[in-house]
Amino acid sequence: MTQPTDFPRHADSAGRTGLSRRQLLGTAAAAAAGAAAAMLPGAAPAQEAAPALPAAGAPFSDATVPDLARAFGNRPFVARPTDDVPESLKSLSREQYEAIRIRPNDLIWGGEPHGFALEPLLRGFYYTDRVALFLVEDGVVRPVGYDPVGYDSGGAALPEAAKSPGFSGLRIRAKIGEAHQDFAILQGACFFRLAGRGQILGVNGRALMLRPADARGEEFPRWRALFIERPKTPGAPLVIHALIDSESLAAAFRLELTPGETTNAAITATLVTRKQIDHLGLGGMQAPFLFGPHDRRGADDARAAAYAAGGLQIRNGGGEAIWRPVRNPETLQISSFVDAGPKGFGLIQRDREFETFEDDAHPWERCPSLWVEPGEATGVEGLWGEGAVTLIEIPSDAEINENVIAYWRPKASLPAGTEIRLAYRQGWGREPEIGPIARIAGTRSGRGSADPRRLFLVDFAGDGLFTPEGQAVPLETVLIAGPGKIVEGATRWYMRPERRTVRVAFELDPGNAKACELRLALKTQGRQITETWLYRWTP
Repeated sequence: MTQPTDFPRHADSAGRTGLSRRQLLGTAAAAAAGAAAAMLPGAAPAQEAAPALPAAGAPFSDATVPDLARAFGNRPFVARPTDDVPESLKSLSREQYEAIRIRPNDLIWGGEPHGFALEPLLRGFYYTDRVALFLVEDGVVRPVGYDPVGYDSGGAALPEAAKSPGFSGLRIRAKIGEAHQDFAILQGACFFRLAGRGQILGVNGRALMLRPADARGEEFPRWRALFIERPKTPGAPLVIHALIDSESLAAAFRLELTPGETTNAAITATLVTRKQIDHLGLGGMQAPFLFGPHDRRGADDARAAAYAAGGLQIRNGGGEAIWRPVRNPETLQISSFVDAGPKGFGLIQRDREFETFEDDAHPWERCPSLWVEPGEATGVEGLWGEGAVTLIEIPSDAEINENVIAYWRPKASLPAGTEIRLAYRQGWGREPEIGPIARIAGTRSGRGSADPRRLFLVDFAGDGLFTPEGQAVPLETVLIAGPGKIVEGATRWYMRPERRTVRVAFELDPGNAKACELRLALKTQGRQITETWLYRWTP
């Protein structure tokens, strides 16, 4: 279910400048033939061949990839071979694979006024899927070819030019302000990551999810081809058209990427179903959570914490702001937050100080938050209507595992042979504003006053908790546990006007329960003035 995360160990927000243009374009005809052939497994009968991708010089429009998705989706699924990666690349360690980078002067579009530069990623190590890459320049398609001369191999043996290993995806650099930085990567199944100014690539987005944590087994839709439009002017967004294929559906995604303090992605998609789909995940994302202040299970670690996202934030259809700290549990945990017409959700990194993590090797505090806001949907009623924000927490013993997964699961099923169009927006960077209410600033947990009790410390921060003179407003605590019970007389409030913070300390007595759901919020004069804190305790 999880995918390894190729976190850079020493991310550089300044990046490299002075990039020149030397595109890795092979002869157009050969590259186009290779891209089309990559879609065809050698043993497949002719009548089952996947549709051909556009040839070099073919015209391109916004309809090109949706038309391809229809052509794919209206035929039986054709799996592509993954066992043809050269052994010299497949046997690499993660570190050796990540050391393979295109030389600065060989980045596609490097140094052009629009500020974007592309780095095709070779197949190798874990990444065995073949992804065809195309540039769209002046309204026509130009296939990206392989040239080993452009790569710094880091000591790995790269195949000669005539024996292309194929590409597994794409890394993109962008000029944000005055600095260049890695701001996007599309690689592995249909995973993609973006980052805002000065941030590193952290949480993983997923274009589509099918049956995650389902007893029937998860199905992984995969990138088949990426078409990248060359921006015409500085400040214009980068537009990527992606063809996705899977046993149950084919899809076309259009990603309009605008880098900035928070990098925004406007996404539209066309889904063409081959089979009925009753467990669809939209706006999916995943991130590692190894341990933190409220969950240090098995953590014999000198660091204070290790996670790329500290919690799930939801703004539900009723306008309630919810904060659910995530955990690294002993057993698989699945939580469903039933809703209708959600306004947004995301895996959020609120902790922005080095002291929270004390990790000199990896700057967790610079990981972006990922926030999704639903848009329109047609073809199946209720895709963004009734459903549930779903959270999956998987036991993990290594920070490389992206063991926390969140997505929107529509209640509606997708019939076979149906075309669906949908849209949504993403923000990769700082967390979204939640309005004038106080937010959850911290969660801590430890042993209570007696076994099996657990002590919780929950911090709320916001100006609305205090008067202008620094006095706490009259507060009412809404605190619920079930099963289990809140220990009577053990709840305390600690006011810190100088920090605009109120801490609620309480004890949970779980009794014999194997899981307890907790709910906490603060009100004044019957009006809620904080986020709602939700938590699932398990032993």
